[in-house]
Amino acid sequence: MITTKNLFDLSHSLASPLLEKTEYPWEALDHIKDFILALGKTLPEAEYDQPSPGVWIARDASVAPSAHIGAPCIIGHKTEVRQCAFIRGSALIGDGAVVGNSTEIKNAILFDGVQVPHFNYVGDSILGYKSHLGAGAVTSNVKSDKTPVSVRSGDEVYSTGRKKLGAMVGDYAEVGCNSVLNPGTVLGRHAAVYPLSSVRGTVPENHICKGDRGIFPRK
Repeated sequence: MITTKNLFDLSHSLASPLLEKTEYPWEALDHIKDFILALGKTLPEAEYDQPSPGVWIARDASVAPSAHIGAPCIIGHKTEVRQCAFIRGSALIGDGAVVGNSTEIKNAILFDGVQVPHFNYVGDSILGYKSHLGAGAVTSNVKSDKTPVSVRSGDEVYSTGRKKLGAMVGDYAEVGCNSVLNPGTVLGRHAAVYPLSSVRGTVPENHICKGDRGIFPRK
């Protein structure tokens, strides 16, 4: 349920050569920076501008003048990066995505069609095809005691060895406004989260997390 192949359709990301080598998607996080730097050099100059070293932006993307784009970064075709977005680097953002006002991204992969449009934080995370974070929803990537993050799925506990690990958000998943995906959270494909929820562990495919009320199948 939490494997790369069960969470993501890899045909919807330039990161597919990196992710297809992994059993669990968080295994790719340490390699995003180097992957972007290598991939960027292969992108067609007719389709991508390189406004600064290590940054490639599709010519048909829209980037607000007030946005900060740190290297290394790739921004895909027809993606919109809005006012005051803060892309800190090691970010591969797919086609047709939206990175909204005051949204911060670091060491992350956003598949095609992802929307993080308002006041979001996405760190050390992977967001699948057409997934969406509501306004103010964030991925928390560090535990308060700074110990390594584990991923829980049912009765199984997977040790990642990582002190920084945000969320693995499957294709089409929806996260309600002002929700927190705690370190190591996994949302399956078509999963949903109610607004104002604090989510831990795994929300299975086609299930909905209703905050403190629990997790239920989607009707």
